Amino acid sequence: MLHATETERHPMNQPTILDVAARAGVSKSLVSLVMQGSPRVSDESRAAVLQAAAELGYRPNAAARSLVRRRSGTVGCILADLHNPFYADVADGIEEGAVAEGYRALLSSSFLDARREAVAVDTLLRLRVDGLILLGTMNEVQDIVEAVQHVPTVLIGRKTDSPGLDSVCDDDAAGAEAVVDHLVELGHRRIAHIHAASAAGSRGRRDGYERAMRRHGLEGHIRLVEGAFTEAGGHAAMNEIIAAEDPPTAVFVANDFAAVGALDAIDESGLAVPGDISIAGYDNVSLARIGRISLTTVDQPRAEMGEIAVSLLLERLEEGRKEARHIVVTPHLVVRSTTGSPLR
Repeated sequence: MLHATETERHPMNQPTILDVAARAGVSKSLVSLVMQGSPRVSDESRAAVLQAAAELGYRPNAAARSLVRRRSGTVGCILADLHNPFYADVADGIEEGAVAEGYRALLSSSFLDARREAVAVDTLLRLRVDGLILLGTMNEVQDIVEAVQHVPTVLIGRKTDSPGLDSVCDDDAAGAEAVVDHLVELGHRRIAHIHAASAAGSRGRRDGYERAMRRHGLEGHIRLVEGAFTEAGGHAAMNEIIAAEDPPTAVFVANDFAAVGALDAIDESGLAVPGDISIAGYDNVSLARIGRISLTTVDQPRAEMGEIAVSLLLERLEEGRKEARHIVVTPHLVVRSTTGSPLR
């Protein structure tokens, strides 16, 4: 049953520590000790305070607590593209890792724009987040180092040796080489690559593609077509490839999202996959596993990468680690129905 003081309280007026103290019949300072988890409170008093807080719907003032702890209990996370399932999967890992350690993740997006990313970084720093995690950053590493200064920051998907940042990335070059090896084993020689010049991870995948083509003696068949890590980018790049006089028999697309756009372009042209053109992507997002798409791709441990990023932040925040750490995870090829032996 609601008490008169509760029914009379304006709905916008949140219960305060004084309300909890009055309900529990204790002092304000005792309530404060309970909320701080102090061991100096008896079990009986703690139970009374927590019960009163639950009945009133009291939530400790996060801003006030952060002033005392000098921590906000939040981790800022900036995703390059909210539409790309890869980033959502990594964000799941970040949220799980943060919550498990008593932190919360604040998410923002750069919308694949370096300027908007810089604004998002500044906004999160103004909110006094305890650390930052950037997924697929659009800015140069040195610019990021200068912007974040003393706030622990982790890059995901962007390889760096910077002493001012931690990083978690996939061995993109190795993943790309695995794709080319697979296609060559199927009998392909004319293998093109759709890349995105400035996107995180794209350079490593391009390097791996070129290295593998040369290793197989196929340097004369190297063909690079610039697109973007979006459906539209993959669609446009694939149309350019299809229009060529001597189109390749296989295309390695550096991102699953773009690979879906490439598949649409092939379907619209009347060609068949993998009969006319084999397609392979990168990331192994949920779309790749859908039966009607069934995309051959390279799997990155996305949720694990998010959890590793959180652990790197906490090593700096809780343990005082100073030196940078750069973690590289190992990808693996997942073969599905979009790759097969060439018919021509």
